[in-house]
Amino acid sequence: MSKTNVINFQEKRKENIEKKRRTFERVLFQNFLGAYTVIAADDTVYPVSLVDISHDGCLFQIPWDESSDKKLPEQTELKLRMYFTKDTFIPTIVHTRYAKIHTEKDGRTFMRYGCEFDKTMPSFHAMKDFINFMYSYAEHSAADRGDAVSYFL
Repeated sequence: MSKTNVINFQEKRKENIEKKRRTFERVLFQNFLGAYTVIAADDTVYPVSLVDISHDGCLFQIPWDESSDKKLPEQTELKLRMYFTKDTFIPTIVHTRYAKIHTEKDGRTFMRYGCEFDKTMPSFHAMKDFINFMYSYAEHSAADRGDAVSYFL
């Protein structure tokens, strides 16, 4: 058997965990966690859609019209509000590292910003714990396949 046919189970496990984490993130971001940013020029709060989050940063997107919107320059500092309830949020600061146009399957266009967290903020400790939970959840969660009897209906 050649080396190209050998399966690396550790790598496959890591891939599966990463896939579960991204699926969990999508559900979480679309149904639970709201994110808004304050644009420094006018202190207006704008909704953004989180796409991905990691220990180092996050990726968010905003609707994009190439004919009228202007891309934020690299290293722009943004204040992000990560809402966990309707009325409470964790303030974070991020710095933009890159921007890329993204088109969804349905034709909608977004600008995606990859950002790095300012880890010196005291509130980053809460974000770090949240991110650790998401990674741990992806690693240890199991799919409910309906094989267990429910006793608490």
